[in-house]
Amino acid sequence: MIKIEIPNPDVVLTKQKQLGEKVEAVISSKYGFTDYHRIPRDKGGIILLFNAKDELLFVGKARKLRPRLKKHFEDTVSPIKMHRDEVFKIAVSIVEDPMEREIYETYIINKLQAKYNIDKVFFK
Repeated sequence: MIKIEIPNPDVVLTKQKQLGEKVEAVISSKYGFTDYHRIPRDKGGIILLFNAKDELLFVGKARKLRPRLKKHFEDTVSPIKMHRDEVFKIAVSIVEDPMEREIYETYIINKLQAKYNIDKVFFK
């Protein structure tokens, strides 16, 4: 039997509310996330999107994490395009090997039963 452990996240971002007086400029953000700079631009890995109840909404993999994550919040064809407002927490694990990314993505989708993943689903 093969034993797979879900990798611990290297970076976790949580949604932030605008603080300060009403005259203050609005924080530049995508759906409340302001610190994308903490996610490596040129590293590959796994992206996990959670809601406020810590339920897994979506799992994805990417060769370049930061651009792919931003696309999920900008793209018109993203699987989460109708559910972007639900995302409260983003967890990113750096996994350089493409085969490992594929295995982790499929395993996490099925083990944690990601709500909005439709491909690679065996639990329905």
